[in-house]
Amino acid sequence: MQIVKTLFCACVFSFTCLAATTPADTSEANQVIQAALQPSPLETNLHRLTDEIGGRVPGTLGMQHAVAWGVQAFTAAGADSVHTEGFTIPNSWAEGATEMNATTAYQVDASKVGGGTVLSSFRVRAVSVAWAPALAAVKHIPIVDVGAGTAADFTKAGDVSGKVVLIHTVVLKTWDDLFAEYTNAPPVIDLAVKRKALAVAFLATREHDILYRHTNAGAGEIDKLPMVIVAREDGERIARLLAAGNIVWADLSIPNQIGGPIKTSNLVAEIRGSENPDEFVILGAHLDSWELGTGALDNGCNAALVVDALRAIKASSVKPRRTIRFILFSGEEQGLIGSRLYAYSHRAELDKAAGVIIYDSGTGKTTGFSIGGRKDIYYAAKDLIAPLAQFDVKELKTTMEWGTDHFDFMLEGVPTFVADQQEANYLENYHAVSDTYDKVDFPQLKKHVAEAAALSVELADLPSKIGPRLTHDQVEQTMRDTNSVEMFKAFGIWDEWASGQRGRQK
Repeated sequence: MQIVKTLFCACVFSFTCLAATTPADTSEANQVIQAALQPSPLETNLHRLTDEIGGRVPGTLGMQHAVAWGVQAFTAAGADSVHTEGFTIPNSWAEGATEMNATTAYQVDASKVGGGTVLSSFRVRAVSVAWAPALAAVKHIPIVDVGAGTAADFTKAGDVSGKVVLIHTVVLKTWDDLFAEYTNAPPVIDLAVKRKALAVAFLATREHDILYRHTNAGAGEIDKLPMVIVAREDGERIARLLAAGNIVWADLSIPNQIGGPIKTSNLVAEIRGSENPDEFVILGAHLDSWELGTGALDNGCNAALVVDALRAIKASSVKPRRTIRFILFSGEEQGLIGSRLYAYSHRAELDKAAGVIIYDSGTGKTTGFSIGGRKDIYYAAKDLIAPLAQFDVKELKTTMEWGTDHFDFMLEGVPTFVADQQEANYLENYHAVSDTYDKVDFPQLKKHVAEAAALSVELADLPSKIGPRLTHDQVEQTMRDTNSVEMFKAFGIWDEWASGQRGRQK
């Protein structure tokens, strides 16, 4: 998951409810659930993806191996067809050996041996922000504490030209904290660029020296200036020294390797519909991951879920009325690139899309689904999730969310279902060195397979689609009703929408 999902309560829905009113056959849903809960290659598949292949950044050998893993796993699961759909990301990026050291000066009684000004240096544990530019090795660069990085903080700090600015953050505890981490960064970066800072150093939002990878670039572009995430304990030490009146200098090297366009692929498997094969449901997750850990919670577990859901449906002998497409997207961490391009390239057939289901929050217990602001499908969706009450999946939120692969389908007016999950151990390990196979709750993941497979079959088996594809004006009204416009403006999405670069065209 690239960016946290943000929740807003829906207000008034301005168009007529056209949702399907006849529920799917719940006996088939229960049949699929029982098949999903049986022993399967789920753990073995995830072991191969994470422990053996590891991190999966587009353009790397790891990502190529992951696509091959997916082809093999879908085929073994019994897919009617499997294929890849290639696309290009504007730039390749890889971190070199980032190094940061801090030096401070303090005074010792000059009358004593060794007295006078003493220099003390220590290593700062740091990693580059992804898709940030390189910085050739520099020495003795002043570090300036600019607090949270607001305009007032920068003004109070004075001249930061050519200096490293230190940005304070909040320890990550909730989904709202993670959302704030992403929304706070762009204006900080803009101010740092405007004030001609040399580089930005963000305090890590995790404690215990946990480092992780983010990007603030939205579409695979190279960012505006060099940036690092520093271990929280090291950053706080620097902040205390500066607050005590010490001068602190940085020696900093960020030898990122940046290249031209790279090719990567979405991976698509299908179970063909028995009656209306031209209509389809999508069950998806993203296959790519950052590489400091092995991408187990984000989002290897859910890539394995998608494969196992296909296996479960096949094993159940249920023949869905519509086609179900099982898609593993690439380029999600670089700005939802794979799902955006898939929605764009398949725009001509999206009138036939019966729904998009996405899992992207580790293995925290599912509580329900966010349905993209679609009050018109609420009651029909309530019927669909009724068989999932055995897993305590009961809630539907008429919210619009951003940050995972449903997003561009939602902007295209397609009904979307994003799994709402408890935080569990996801946030501390999010994008981090600690995101590894051992963090996965497999009993819970098996339940998620059952939920996803059952909901996919139910959407595919409704006598008519759960709801219409919304028009451009209806999507925009939904944005306003859910108070999402300001969020979209903050991330530059509103301008893309308003200019017709993104989303439903009419």
